[in-house]
Amino acid sequence: MLGATGLLGNNVLRSLLDRGHSVVALVRSGLQGLHHPQLTVCQGSILDIEALRAAARGCDAIINCAGTTDMSLLRYSDYVPVNKTLCEQLLEVMNELDIDTLVHTSTANTIGYGTPSRAGTETDDIEPPFASSFYAQSKLEAERILLWEAQQNKKRRILLLNPGFMVGRYDTKPSSGKLLLAAFKRRIMATPGGGKSFVHVKDVAEAAVNALAMGRSGERYLLTGHNMTLKEFYALQAEVCGYRQRICVLPDALVALAGRVGDLLRWMGIATQLSTRNVRQLMVKEYYSCDKARRELDFRSTPVADAIRDFHDWRATSS
Repeated sequence: MLGATGLLGNNVLRSLLDRGHSVVALVRSGLQGLHHPQLTVCQGSILDIEALRAAARGCDAIINCAGTTDMSLLRYSDYVPVNKTLCEQLLEVMNELDIDTLVHTSTANTIGYGTPSRAGTETDDIEPPFASSFYAQSKLEAERILLWEAQQNKKRRILLLNPGFMVGRYDTKPSSGKLLLAAFKRRIMATPGGGKSFVHVKDVAEAAVNALAMGRSGERYLLTGHNMTLKEFYALQAEVCGYRQRICVLPDALVALAGRVGDLLRWMGIATQLSTRNVRQLMVKEYYSCDKARRELDFRSTPVADAIRDFHDWRATSS
């Protein structure tokens, strides 16, 4: 598997081992604190096709959880190697080594986010502002490559997973955990008016492992949970963690102004997550349906409160 050191990959790896699978993980450095008799760790770059071949030899399936998600990157080309080119290399390796199955992780934001009365489904096309996101664009290009291969090569099982905003244990960087930590125990928190579909990372991991044997080739599966505004999410974190907080929703005009300041900084070559392209994503509310994944991948949704609690409990014990 690929991406084993990230939030989702770490949870997928543990789920695979818990279910008795033998796993080969290709990583740049060792998996700290994780030792298992059925785990083989190969060190190398996931962008090195020779390292991919060596790690994949003898495997029946590949789970790809790798991705470049850093929103401060300045160019679309910064996202291409991991988010797109890697997928092309994986197909080459699968054909060379006669590997049957690929479970690939994309993002919910390559799919239209819907409305309160009609949640987005796998058939909905990407919508602005995500259509201009370098990250979402690179993920969508990879999806097109993989779906075309699934259509052309019926010998292969290629499934795409489109998770929402994942929260939970083993967020070592942290990645999504930055959103929680930004508001943690602050007396006053200012937030944009948008929202996301929050999901416990362990639910996504379980569905990814299920996809090895379940689901249909050439299909996308939304793995989303509870559609909440950022204000509701932060209020829930305060309730779970037992502190009081005043949460203010910023006017869209002020958020947009911050984005334009970020545009100037990025034009000067200064890496920052602030940009018009990025802040617009924080001003829309996302409404996704995971009905298809429930039916076909036995996907289940744990309460967001449990995901928040698990993140903070793990952080407290691992620090």
